Amino acid sequence: MQKKCFKCQKIKSISQFYKHSKMADGHLNKCKECTKKDTIKNRNENLEYYQEYDRKRSNLEHRIKLRKQVAERWKANPKLRKRRGELKRVWQQRNAEKRAAHVITGNAIRDGRLIPKPCEVCGKKKVDAHHDDYAKPLEVRWLCKKHHAEYHVQKRGLQRIA
Repeated sequence: MQKKCFKCQKIKSISQFYKHSKMADGHLNKCKECTKKDTIKNRNENLEYYQEYDRKRSNLEHRIKLRKQVAERWKANPKLRKRRGELKRVWQQRNAEKRAAHVITGNAIRDGRLIPKPCEVCGKKKVDAHHDDYAKPLEVRWLCKKHHAEYHVQKRGLQRIA
């Protein structure tokens, strides 16, 4: 069975349309490809709203409980622990420069060659070492978790615009 997308005007297989019980033929009148494009465009145009929505949703009690259950399952199951180790190794291979900077920074903190300072934004004592350039592992900015995350969100937003 075939259907015409009202958006791109292309005739496509019915499998290229999302199911929708309210439509006469049981499928949306816009193809999956056009639906995805519209969804991405809408999210990007209303990014602050959706980020706030996602934050609120992630802090719902049942979602927090579920995350804890998943973490416990990963800890208890040897196969999952092994898989987590494999994923960690893959990340380390893909991000060798970043990993090296983390190790060098951690060692310098441990040895007293690098002393953590309060967050440069709010002054909190518990901080992360942020690298603007991983090629310079001892040149760090000290940011608390909140401001470190905000920095990366802002940076990602600027990269989307560019």
